[in-house]
Amino acid sequence: MEINNLKIKDGSNIAIVGGGPSGSFFTYFTFELAEQLDLHINIDIIEGKDFNSCGPSGCNQCGGIVSESLIQMLSGDGIILPAEVIRQGIESYTFHLEQGNVVIEASADEQKIASMFRGLGPLGCIPDDRKSFDNHLMELCAAKGANIIRDRVIEMERKKDGIILRAKNNFEKEYDLVVGAVGLNKTTLELFSDLCPSFILPKTTRTFICEIQIDENQINKYFGNSMHVFLLNLPNIKFGALIPKARYVTLVLLGADINTEIVASFLESEPVKKCFPPNTDLKSIITCQCYPNINIKGAKSAYADRVVLIGDSSTSKLYKNGIGAAYLTAKAAANTVLFQGISSVHFKKHFQPTCNKLEKDNNIGKFIFKITSSVQQSVILKSALLRMVVNEKQKERYKRKMSSILWDIFTGSAPYKNIFVRFLNPGTIFTFVWNTIGAMARMVKYNKYEL
Repeated sequence: MEINNLKIKDGSNIAIVGGGPSGSFFTYFTFELAEQLDLHINIDIIEGKDFNSCGPSGCNQCGGIVSESLIQMLSGDGIILPAEVIRQGIESYTFHLEQGNVVIEASADEQKIASMFRGLGPLGCIPDDRKSFDNHLMELCAAKGANIIRDRVIEMERKKDGIILRAKNNFEKEYDLVVGAVGLNKTTLELFSDLCPSFILPKTTRTFICEIQIDENQINKYFGNSMHVFLLNLPNIKFGALIPKARYVTLVLLGADINTEIVASFLESEPVKKCFPPNTDLKSIITCQCYPNINIKGAKSAYADRVVLIGDSSTSKLYKNGIGAAYLTAKAAANTVLFQGISSVHFKKHFQPTCNKLEKDNNIGKFIFKITSSVQQSVILKSALLRMVVNEKQKERYKRKMSSILWDIFTGSAPYKNIFVRFLNPGTIFTFVWNTIGAMARMVKYNKYEL
């Protein structure tokens, strides 16, 4: 079939394999654009999980942080997050090192962030009037006209004029376009490999997420509305975070190939134990845990005629903000599908550049994390960084350069390129070097005193 004929038309059938944020965003944007073009289309979202349930059956294995910048972008597109979805507003970060801790506030009031659950809550939680983030997005899609199919795709077959999907519960249907929004599910991604001959799966590494149940009053006392971030000299861990969510605290460890021994070393470290009530046995109050994979290198050629993969299935933002990347790739794919076409040529020309931009930014992010790894392993550099941030608290918020850089590294609110350029500011570098010299002088003085 000629490329020019590979278009979405009146009555076209579209399948979204995966009902997480990327799948829901694509569905929402596609319906919006089709309405503008006066096209009548049919969209099926095929998702095996029920995001309106507790525990693993409804969980999408995510720390559950949304930056205010993303919330504003969603609002601009008509996607409003109700109060029931937000578990807790995060107004600051408490930055922990072995040398001490300091509270980092956003450089502006509008940069606050929100924590939520991707499902209804951890295993064993008591359902209340709160809502799941992912389920809320799917409800928006259903209201637009999407058909939600609770099933799992097990086979895909390309035909001359479409693609046939077969699911576990004897579901079978032919589609004009299939969109892969399956995250990093290797089994399903391999099904797409049969449809996309040049597709190379994303490169991943294993991380750790768990839910710690604590009395709400204790959370207010020990955490407040602050997310606690740790830059400790522990193997394989880039950084760890404790995220308060009303009656739970979510622990996220990001790094490379996290295992049980690494998790134990983090939980037993003094900076972590000091965040909780005295004598708390953290292992005994973990109600839900998993070791999800995260995307550390994007896929190659995540498209073919009538097929495109989005979100983590194509690319993400290194070590964070997968929801933001889902938003960007879903929107780019929807625009390509409605305004350009659904051939591999169309996707390469109009969708791939968005993925390339994210990957280029991730390369800068990798360099930034090499710098943070050097800081992690140096007592002097960590002492200098801590003092610099503490000293900045005497300044007006918009003048706190290093604090702002750290805020954006942890939240993913800004591109890594933007963060790196700000770090290269001569004043920022000079102040950091000055504090490093001061830390070295204090270390020498301390050692002489010990002698």
